[in-house]
Amino acid sequence: MDDPQLQGAAGPRNVNIEHELSSAYIDYSMSVIVGRALPDARDGLKPVHRRVLYAMHELGNTHNAAYKKSARVVGDVIGKYHPHGDSAVYDTIVRMAQDFSMRYTLVDGQGNFGSRDGDAAAAMRYTEVRMARMAEELLADLEKDTVEFGPNYDESLQQPLVLPSKVPNLLLNGSTGIAVGMATNIPPHNLRELVDGVTAYIDDPAITIAGLMEHIKGPDFPTQGMICGMTPIQQMYTTGRGQLRVRGRAHTEEMAANRERIVITELPYTVNKSRLIENIAELVQNKVVEGISDLRDESNKNEPVRIIVELKKGAIPDVVLNNLYKHTQMQMTFGAILLAIEDGRPKLMNLKELIACFVRHRFEVVTRRCRFELAKAEARAHILEGLLKALDHIDEVVRIIRTSPNRDAAHTALVSQLGLTDVQTRAILDMRLYQLTGLEREKLEAEYRDLQAEIARLKDLLAHDEKIYGVIKDELQALKQTYGDERRTEITFAQDDVNIEDLIADEPCVVTLSHKGYIKRVPLDTYREQRRGGKGITGAAVKEEDFVETLFLAATHDTMLFFTSFGRVYAERAFDIPEASRTSPGKAIVNLLQLQEGEKVAAMVCIREYRDDQHVFFATERGVVKKTCLADYRNVRVSGINAINIEEGDRLIQVRLTGGSDEVMLATANGMTIRFPESQVRSMGRTATGVRGIDLSEGDTVCSLDIVDPIATFLLATANGYGKRTAFDEFRIQRRGGKGIIGIQTSERNGKVVSAHAVREEESLMMVTANGMMVRSPVRDVRIIGRNTQGVRLINLEEGD
Repeated sequence: MDDPQLQGAAGPRNVNIEHELSSAYIDYSMSVIVGRALPDARDGLKPVHRRVLYAMHELGNTHNAAYKKSARVVGDVIGKYHPHGDSAVYDTIVRMAQDFSMRYTLVDGQGNFGSRDGDAAAAMRYTEVRMARMAEELLADLEKDTVEFGPNYDESLQQPLVLPSKVPNLLLNGSTGIAVGMATNIPPHNLRELVDGVTAYIDDPAITIAGLMEHIKGPDFPTQGMICGMTPIQQMYTTGRGQLRVRGRAHTEEMAANRERIVITELPYTVNKSRLIENIAELVQNKVVEGISDLRDESNKNEPVRIIVELKKGAIPDVVLNNLYKHTQMQMTFGAILLAIEDGRPKLMNLKELIACFVRHRFEVVTRRCRFELAKAEARAHILEGLLKALDHIDEVVRIIRTSPNRDAAHTALVSQLGLTDVQTRAILDMRLYQLTGLEREKLEAEYRDLQAEIARLKDLLAHDEKIYGVIKDELQALKQTYGDERRTEITFAQDDVNIEDLIADEPCVVTLSHKGYIKRVPLDTYREQRRGGKGITGAAVKEEDFVETLFLAATHDTMLFFTSFGRVYAERAFDIPEASRTSPGKAIVNLLQLQEGEKVAAMVCIREYRDDQHVFFATERGVVKKTCLADYRNVRVSGINAINIEEGDRLIQVRLTGGSDEVMLATANGMTIRFPESQVRSMGRTATGVRGIDLSEGDTVCSLDIVDPIATFLLATANGYGKRTAFDEFRIQRRGGKGIIGIQTSERNGKVVSAHAVREEESLMMVTANGMMVRSPVRDVRIIGRNTQGVRLINLEEGD
């Protein structure tokens, strides 16, 4: 619409709905940001916290006074300053009283204020509160005109817009809040370290963040625990954002019968103890975490956290503990966001900016306090000057007062005859007779001398900024002596972190996956090499109607990418795949991956890292191929992510890694092959379907995909145990999407092609049968022959295998 047009004095007006919504939403969001969700960088408090403490201050509910019912405080807060729900105000009071939520509590509570198990606090009519001693340091000198006041919601009272705050409370106790379009999550810190850091900044305003970190080591959580790694802390202090890895603390104790147990004594910040125990129990029941025989909570008043995890005989405590770190909230990520209100605007700040904001605030507070005290001292000195002058002329003063008909006449006469001011004259007229004694005169003179010294001191302070900074430092040191305590949260270096990789050797292994979905990991040296044509040894005790479908060579520190029939991909470290004996069927893969109903693993890829210069190359049964950058799969969720779009009636048969300039080879069940450069397939997104790779004959399907290796040969194996090797030079390069050329002659004797691979002379060939028999033989034992041949026997199959 056009500009708003007024239609009569009280009539409707036309507005631009887009402009109106934009303006209204901005007003609303700024109201939430400034007036509710984010703390002030100066005193570290949100409005509700500030109003609670001010209401308690006004009630005289100090740390050395009697407790008052929480409902009384809540009533004062919502009635005078915070016109919102009583539960919101009471929840604020409860949190400020919880020693597991606040590093330094601001409310001293009496009664049930909740627990680490997530138990709620008792109703406000049952609990009692008073200010903690630390809270009074936030309100100190409030009556000395140190901060600005503003009207409350109905303009009937005045309330402080910020507290004087002797302590850097924003970093001291931290803060968390979600506003509109932004959030804050500031971790708590240790008072001693903060005082040293603020002092260092005052001494050298040009100090670097690295210099500040020599004093402020990192966050210090009330629930103790450990922060793993200095790099995230440095990132948080430098950029205002950081992902801190926080762990609980546990140790191992010996038990009878050569068994051990893990005792958990500390938890990460904000972790619910009872929920953690339930989570561990569920993981044990679902066999995600193995080796645990018993679990119980022995926490008590003296030991707030004591969780006993008894282990089975032979279980390795470090492995079990690292599995608890991996799968439970024994290890969590604290996403730090140092966002606060500065000069009425939200701002993401680094450590130095936060400290600088507090120091500027304290400088203003101390300066205003000095001016207030100076004005008060000068006013008192002025009165004392008049009293002393009256004592010097006491006879004249007495005469004037006695001869004056009333107080006003005496006032006028004293001003005119002795040259006194109105203030001095009122003080003289209010003076009592006993103050005319010599002793009282000495007291007045001593007080006057002290006031002159105090006035000189205050003027000197106001004239020299460095002396005001000195006062700030002295007050901080006093706070450090009174409230300072030892650091609770240990900071460990990343290279010293206990990692399961450090406990498992990086060695080759064989990963097998059966047709029914049973997976296992077996050390490679379990299978000795045999000559070509041998019967082999049992490689897996497969269940009836099951057989080993996929076999993969990997290293235990590799990452396995599982691509499924639904076109999704899952990621697991190789050492997380359960190790089993040669004859064991393995573990159902549905217990390892969060597969959807009907979803099966179609292909696996083994990688060391997610490189930008590598691609994932896909091939489906109907001859469709696709290429996607490997880095696109870097952030694989536990529930998997989309990898390729599979059309109805088709299925994924193989996935390979390519380097951008490789050539790929497709082989079909009828023995056809096609070789073409991967550059003929452009890189596509994760959800793309792909393009045609080979034109299949009626009834034929693609059975294998591999990368051309110039110094290798192409091995094809058939269903009846036959196969051969052929030089890649015999397979000419063709255009993608063609019919291809013969790679092996298929017949009733050798059967259909089941697999094809690029192999080298020095490698070993692993073959597995439907009945679970495995043969490992040197590749060099397989003869190199031409394309248009049937091949030689690779494995001697039993009847029906």
